[in-house]
Amino acid sequence: MAPRDFVLGGRTIGPSHPPFVIAEMSGNHNQSLSRALAIVDAAADAGAHGLKLQTYTAETMTLDLADGAFRITDEKSLWSGRTLFDLYREAHTPWAWHEPIFARCRARGLVGFSTPFDDTAVDFLESLGAPAYKIASFENTDLPLIRRVARTGKPMIMSTGMAEVGELAESVAAARAAGCEDLVLLKCTSTYPSSPENTHLRTIPHLAQLFDVHVGLSDHTGGLGAAVAAVALGARMIEKHFTLARADGGVDSAFSLEPAELAALVVESGRAHQALGQVQYGPTTAERPSLAYRRSLYVARDMKAGEVFTPENLRAVRPGFGLAPKHYDALLGRRVRRDAAIGTPVSWELVD
Repeated sequence: MAPRDFVLGGRTIGPSHPPFVIAEMSGNHNQSLSRALAIVDAAADAGAHGLKLQTYTAETMTLDLADGAFRITDEKSLWSGRTLFDLYREAHTPWAWHEPIFARCRARGLVGFSTPFDDTAVDFLESLGAPAYKIASFENTDLPLIRRVARTGKPMIMSTGMAEVGELAESVAAARAAGCEDLVLLKCTSTYPSSPENTHLRTIPHLAQLFDVHVGLSDHTGGLGAAVAAVALGARMIEKHFTLARADGGVDSAFSLEPAELAALVVESGRAHQALGQVQYGPTTAERPSLAYRRSLYVARDMKAGEVFTPENLRAVRPGFGLAPKHYDALLGRRVRRDAAIGTPVSWELVD
């Protein structure tokens, strides 16, 4: 049984509709409200459908400690050497900014929503009338949070990064049991940035079949290739981090799209969806005029009545108003009934 379609911000989420493109602001505001509002405007100008924030404080995410596991030591990480507390303090979106950002989203025709990271964030977002919620990959095993979000009755979008099938089954069951009817699972690779070879897009249709949900992609790769390819595999949503310019820096800038790239993603993902069509063989209505330019059999030299067809006077050429080329061998050695000038399409009426 296919999941039901649902409407988010006036746009239908479902297989017959183009993918819903989400611009993820995350920490790309660089602690400037004016920049945050400019990002909203740029996302709207690019044609995005949603703009997503993250709602937390450093205190609700971690402890203010600098030793051991509270410091990032992975040399491959963009944030190597940073403490978790300092990183989240820099990246968080001040809660006082949410209302003006959401207001700007509404004014620009974007669905403004957020990822809450604890119950206090859900309560706060509910007070602002959030239309939907996102569960981040790192919280997709936090069943109490998932139940709290599900009880709002709003659509839930959940990234699946790192989760085992059994863990996802628990999370989906928890969401359903707590009242979530509209659930979207996003294939996600929780590395920043991600590489194409670690993206595994073939998981997308498997997720849809396994959990009977709409699916999509939360993409941290560079460029647009993975996101556009995901549409062909059934993605109903595409989420990409977004900034005004990567050169401006910031905690997420290295794996974020710029405005021209986001605009291209909206256009190309829409084209990819449109191109899916249906199973189709034979000429489409648009192709029918092109049938005239298939190869067919024509008289290639002037012929007199009774003359036989040979390779010299019978050729398969364009256009397509003669017999099909498959009859070529059968016609060699046959005679013409009447005179036939070069350029005459061969028909059975011409053959003796």
